[in-house]
Amino acid sequence: MNGDDPRYRDPRDPAAGRGADPRRSPYPAQTPGGRVPPTQYPPRRQVPPQQRPPQRGGAPVDPRRAAPPNPEGTQVIRRDGRSPAPERAWSRQPEASPLAQRSAAPRQAPPGASGYAPTQTPQPHTERARPRSAPPAPPRTTRPPAAPPAEPPRPRRRAHWGRRIGLIVLAVLVFTVGAVVYLDRSLNRVDALADYPDRIADTPGTNWLLVGSDSRTGLTAEQEQELATGGELDSQRTDTIMIVHIPKSGAATMVSIPRDSYVPIPGYGRDKINSSFALGGPQLLVQTVEEATGLRMDHYAEIGFGGFAGIVDAVGGVHLCVPYPIDDPLAGVNLQAGCQDLTGAESLGFVRSRATALADLDRMNNQRLFMSAMLAKATSVSTLVNPFRLWPMVTNAASSLQVDEGDHLWNLGGLAWAMRGDPVTTTVPVGGFEDVDGSGNVLLWDRENASRFFEALASDEPVPADLLTN
Repeated sequence: MNGDDPRYRDPRDPAAGRGADPRRSPYPAQTPGGRVPPTQYPPRRQVPPQQRPPQRGGAPVDPRRAAPPNPEGTQVIRRDGRSPAPERAWSRQPEASPLAQRSAAPRQAPPGASGYAPTQTPQPHTERARPRSAPPAPPRTTRPPAAPPAEPPRPRRRAHWGRRIGLIVLAVLVFTVGAVVYLDRSLNRVDALADYPDRIADTPGTNWLLVGSDSRTGLTAEQEQELATGGELDSQRTDTIMIVHIPKSGAATMVSIPRDSYVPIPGYGRDKINSSFALGGPQLLVQTVEEATGLRMDHYAEIGFGGFAGIVDAVGGVHLCVPYPIDDPLAGVNLQAGCQDLTGAESLGFVRSRATALADLDRMNNQRLFMSAMLAKATSVSTLVNPFRLWPMVTNAASSLQVDEGDHLWNLGGLAWAMRGDPVTTTVPVGGFEDVDGSGNVLLWDRENASRFFEALASDEPVPADLLTN
């Protein structure tokens, strides 16, 4: 193999480009494939101090970038057309110290060695395994570990009070409507306000005819004995006849008509007014009252002994101020004068008794007194808000009352509401008493004052004060 062949020259050998013998190159010859074994690379060439490039300010200067000396003083033009920068004074090398001169002196090579660094045999590199260190332990602390985050509170649902109140009101309304319909069907109805020839035309205001009969229907033997009714009679009679006039404005007027009033009875001549009820029932009684008073009746209500006492007991009794002591074995009552609570049986004896100085006149006064106290108790807040009193009261009233075919439960409610205040209570002006053949002792009306009295009601005006009788 020819060593001068440029194909086998090592391009890394600096001596190869200066005509040096490639056979003396420390670099190993390349293989035909152009590769050099990695274990045959020579060590790094040491440059003698004489051949080191000059330094500027202690820093090495690249000899390829240093400007060559120009002793002739000729201008040197660079290949790129620019002149080199003039040499500066600070670029000169300072004098070296003796220590530096000794360090810079060339070292003597051992005999038989070339000017290059001695040849070294490359050794394969073995990397020592580094000991794995354990991960650093976390710093100790006395602080307890943080508690896990608490579960966020569930959002509170908005209370739909409007919807709840609406449902409650709706439920109460449905229950009330259902109860009213049920109770209205429980009423006993009779055709009392039937038309007849030449009937009085309609008069302003609202007129009720209230009748308290002595009917014992539905009473047991024990109840008849407790209420002192005296057993069943051959014909039905009335113990109470009242007209309640409700004006368009103002207080209501409650008028008592004595049952022994001597008046004309259509088709039967003159007789006691309660005889019309025994002769022709409610229809004849209504016709007799309308023709005697000149008032057209709009509503009719009748109640018997048992229903009367049941309503009083349902509301818990009636607080009444008895004006004088009453002791009547026939009515089954013995009361002392003064304010007291009356039961159903005591209230019935109080409104039926005639064992007083004025007999029927006192009884009518007692009936009006009781009616006012009864309506006040029935329409009081303590009764309306207490279902244990309200429900028994309305159920007893619905089962014991007998009304006209055109009357309903709400009409009775309107009557009670109109009488809840301080109504005017009076009686028909009385002219005296007289014994009549076939009728016995009868009560005569004061015709002049009675005409003025009923004309005021027919005109929907208050009764004159001089005609009011307590």
